[in-house]
Amino acid sequence: MPRFTWQLKAVLPAAFVLFNGLLLFLMVTLSFSVAQRHMVLTLAAAGAVAICAALLIGLALTIGRPMVELQKTIMRVREGDLDAAVTFADRQDEIGDLGRSFNEMVRELRESREEIQRLHKTQMSRAEHLATLGELAAGLAHEIRNPLAGIAGVVDIIGRDLPEHSPARGVLKEVRAEVQHINRILSDLLETARPKPPQFRMANLNATVEHAVAIARQQALSKPIAIEMVKADNLPMVTHDTGQIHQVLLNLLLNGMQSIRDVGKVSVAVGREDGFATVTVADTGHGIEPEHLPNIFRPFFTTKGHGTGLGLSLAQRIIEDHGGRIAVTSAVGQGSQFTVMLPLPGAAHKSVGK
Repeated sequence: MPRFTWQLKAVLPAAFVLFNGLLLFLMVTLSFSVAQRHMVLTLAAAGAVAICAALLIGLALTIGRPMVELQKTIMRVREGDLDAAVTFADRQDEIGDLGRSFNEMVRELRESREEIQRLHKTQMSRAEHLATLGELAAGLAHEIRNPLAGIAGVVDIIGRDLPEHSPARGVLKEVRAEVQHINRILSDLLETARPKPPQFRMANLNATVEHAVAIARQQALSKPIAIEMVKADNLPMVTHDTGQIHQVLLNLLLNGMQSIRDVGKVSVAVGREDGFATVTVADTGHGIEPEHLPNIFRPFFTTKGHGTGLGLSLAQRIIEDHGGRIAVTSAVGQGSQFTVMLPLPGAAHKSVGK
């Protein structure tokens, strides 16, 4: 039974007795003389005033004072004092319930603030660490690129001097490929350390995707891998940096090809959904382990023995700089599917989350 209901049941009989007593008093006073009646009414009025005053004092002590304290405590909480608490929480009635709920709410706010401060401190420390690594990576990239260019030049000179049918020409071809591979790694490091802002322009997304697919097909000429593309009809022009989106899509295509051990297929489809232009890259490779999925967009995380772990991290950053998002689904033994979403002009979008 609610406590207020119990209190009302206790008060109502007393009020009923008081009302009956008042009626009896009025009936009795009718038999008095005028002077007696005047004196009795004066005494009754004084008694009524005293009773009302007692009731008001009681209400002020039981309800008014806690409400004033609650209001003052709310002001303290609003000003940032999350150690504030009301003192009437130990009462065993609805007012006490209100006090306990309020104190619990403030405690949860205090714990949430402490957790946010802890996470903010961790993120700031991580950001400073990554900034230092970025500066170090940029310096190393420049230092390595200079001798690398010299090596590439020497390899070209040696290649021109070698006889046409010399077996060393095959070795030089491999050296050139490795030099290009190192150069790509350095480019990714520089892009991670010193990212360039996108150069936005209205462009045909189908054409951007088609260009990336054409280069990927050249890479797949010596492999039993088919690359298929489906364009989107009537897709409006999309605001994007064609070079950066081309880089993202080519990275996804090459990753898909590398995940296929034998015969397989990489499918690319352009479409639109909920105010976004979409590009889906799906492969029939070996897929991604479930425990690795949450980490694939982290810098330097890779499951490849020869990978740098920078490609997907760069891809995510580029897509988010475009106001879009990138998502992945995968099943081991069946393949992976990456979906890039870029906002269409004039469409209302929900906030993008990582």
